[in-house]
Amino acid sequence: MGEKMPAQSNLQPKLTASEVNALINAAYPQLNDGTADFEAIDVFPGGCTVRLNASERHLRPGGTVSGPTLFTLADIGGYVCVLTHAGPDPLSVTVNLNINFMRKADVGPIDGHCRILKLGRRLMVFDIDIVGPDGQTVAHATGTYSIPPQRAKPNEVK
Repeated sequence: MGEKMPAQSNLQPKLTASEVNALINAAYPQLNDGTADFEAIDVFPGGCTVRLNASERHLRPGGTVSGPTLFTLADIGGYVCVLTHAGPDPLSVTVNLNINFMRKADVGPIDGHCRILKLGRRLMVFDIDIVGPDGQTVAHATGTYSIPPQRAKPNEVK
């Protein structure tokens, strides 16, 4: 449990973790609102690892990290995968995300191990295993991102 997904050598990332973090912080500054709550920590062929640095502010009554916070981590995993593998277009959007919550998630680093299942011209399908600080899976999600059509550059003929 909690091991990185196997690399898919046919899918090569176009951005590093630090480059995609900079892109997300520029395009979507309200996500972290000046914190480092959500971040990409690794990008590899066919996937990525994202982290939620869960603190007291992410807890719901009962002392567990809230479902909406874990859902956001799953969505960010897909976003990082699509940005790093399909191209750095921040207009990629979620079209579907299904999540199953397995067990309580405690405060601490929560990692999402994300794997691209299919990368097409218009859609990317992925899954993500969300692992709590104790190494146990706390949630699992599958999702689909829409990839915007390539836009012609000013001096380019389509």
